[in-house]
Amino acid sequence: MHDLHHGLVLAYHGCDAKVGESLLSGGRFKASENAYDWLGHGIYFWEQDPRRGLEFAELLAKHPSRGAKVKTPMVIGAVLTLGRCLDLTRRNASAITREAFDALNELFEEHKGAPMPSNSDDLLRRYLDCAVINMVHRMRDEQDLPAFDTVRGIFEEGEPAYPGAGFRDHTHIQIAVRNTGCILGVFRVPDSALE
Repeated sequence: MHDLHHGLVLAYHGCDAKVGESLLSGGRFKASENAYDWLGHGIYFWEQDPRRGLEFAELLAKHPSRGAKVKTPMVIGAVLTLGRCLDLTRRNASAITREAFDALNELFEEHKGAPMPSNSDDLLRRYLDCAVINMVHRMRDEQDLPAFDTVRGIFEEGEPAYPGAGFRDHTHIQIAVRNTGCILGVFRVPDSALE
């Protein structure tokens, strides 16, 4: 299986301004470990879309019940290398995630009483997807396979871009970084990039 990505990716992290300034000054990123994270646990970035990263921070500021404490929305840029990536846009990822799903399902069947996680109907809370991807990482560790540094996925979200459109107005690519060595640097996003 070839899963090493070469080249650099510009990605964007939506956060509170205090967190953003800390990161720009050399502070450490904190991984998200919610049970509903779309790509499992990791540090989340929006690939090639600073405006979408800022919109996410703005959404968190409007809805503090979603977990993150964002008072003043900000987006920072990062230069990433994906390294060994579980890229959900590639064919081999289906076999990897299916194997993890089967193992997770077997685990829940052995422990009768606890229901298998499920995604919310609107797919905003992805408990099943998070559990499956976290199981991928667990299985690789148990099998002494190299760990995935990042997880990458494309998500169709929002309304059709226009009547009859085959794509949506909030479709995006997210990256969850598990190995902070893949974050090569951070930068301040100029206002002109957010227009």
